[in-house]
Amino acid sequence: MKETLRWKLAQYFEKRWWKNYLRNKSIEDYRVWKIDYWKNLLNAGSIVMEDGCKVLDAGCGPAGVFMVLENQQVTAIDPLLNDYENQLLHFKKSDYKNVEFIHSPIENFKRVNYFDFIFCMNAINHVQDYETALNNLTESLKPLGVFIMTIDAHNHSFFKHLFRAIPGDILHPYQYDLNEYKSHLMKRGVVIEKEVLLKQEFFFNHYMIIGKKNKIYPAI
Repeated sequence: MKETLRWKLAQYFEKRWWKNYLRNKSIEDYRVWKIDYWKNLLNAGSIVMEDGCKVLDAGCGPAGVFMVLENQQVTAIDPLLNDYENQLLHFKKSDYKNVEFIHSPIENFKRVNYFDFIFCMNAINHVQDYETALNNLTESLKPLGVFIMTIDAHNHSFFKHLFRAIPGDILHPYQYDLNEYKSHLMKRGVVIEKEVLLKQEFFFNHYMIIGKKNKIYPAI
């Protein structure tokens, strides 16, 4: 994948955001808070995973859902993982013995029909190539595997099109509403089983979408 200037800027501001966000947070207090956050989110979606199942945390950042998946075989990918470990005191790969960390964008990663669960939490609209990223994720999911995605979805068509026309949000190059996100998954063979409203605001609502891959769906 060829890196564009816009992508490089987005990555720069993503690292800067994390540095600013974590600057005055106690390492241990933040870890406890984040673990509690992920446990509550899994409970909100009634997500239960068997011990030993294969899980992908795509676009994991320095504090992804991998933090609470102690009994699963976890792969966590992010294009900034090495930067996070070198620049943030709150993240050390060695703290998570069961996690295979891979420094990679989603667009460059695929293991066909490999994972039982795929999480893409607040990450899919950060990517450089949305179509390739979503193809890679859904193709990496086993038939009948579970796909969990959290997104900020536009509430108003006018502002959605305005944000697309005036790309002022450097971190989020893709602007969609809930039905569009769902349709992108469905056309890739993911049957939507549940949507959970996590937070309601004027421009965007924050949702968790949970779906299951059709067992007869072919690779794209």
